[in-house]
Amino acid sequence: MTKGIFITGTDTCIGKTVISGALAIALKEMGYDVGVMKPIETGCRRSGKKLIPSDAIFLKKTSGSRDSLDLINPYRFKRPLAPAVASELEGVKIDISRILRSFELLKKRHDIVIVEGAGGILVPINKDYFFLDLIRDMGIPIIIVARPGLGTINHTLLTIRCAREHGIPVIGFIINHSNRSKPDPSEVTNPLVIKRLSNIPLIGVFPFIPDLKGEPQKLRKINLCKILDISLFVP
Repeated sequence: MTKGIFITGTDTCIGKTVISGALAIALKEMGYDVGVMKPIETGCRRSGKKLIPSDAIFLKKTSGSRDSLDLINPYRFKRPLAPAVASELEGVKIDISRILRSFELLKKRHDIVIVEGAGGILVPINKDYFFLDLIRDMGIPIIIVARPGLGTINHTLLTIRCAREHGIPVIGFIINHSNRSKPDPSEVTNPLVIKRLSNIPLIGVFPFIPDLKGEPQKLRKINLCKILDISLFVP
């Protein structure tokens, strides 16, 4: 079993955090010691002099991690922008070696580490360094989180092609209903079309569940192994 899995998306606000938390819970229920990581979080709320990384806190709560928040989330920024832009505007240089050291430490502590990115794999971290570069430096495969409706075939296939062209293994993709929306006829056919055209496994279709970010305990009440085919990446 791989020591880490990187959760990326076809876009921002696609539900990567909820899926990352769900995978962490499912793996814990199977008996694995699971670590979590959100290397960089932007759009953090300010409380006094501190920035509050809500995604990283959600992952820490859902996984039951005892690791420090600074280890789980080495960099956080106030502006809701790509890390390369937010870091430049806020005058903070992102040191990739610091992120990789944190990841290596988490790998030593846990059987597997769920790492959540920001946006997609071509989001820039530094001027000439993207999330796909970070994934390659971590040496781990990805799971792609995609939206269900019209347009997702194009976005998902582009992400898969980009990953393949850069030597990044793709475990599979998850269709996530992150918002309550009117039924779209394409939602019925999209998962199987993506699977057929890409030859990449469909790990599952995750239903819309209100207030998951506000009430992470709801994830523990769901039969996650019935929704997500965890056997695709663990024994």
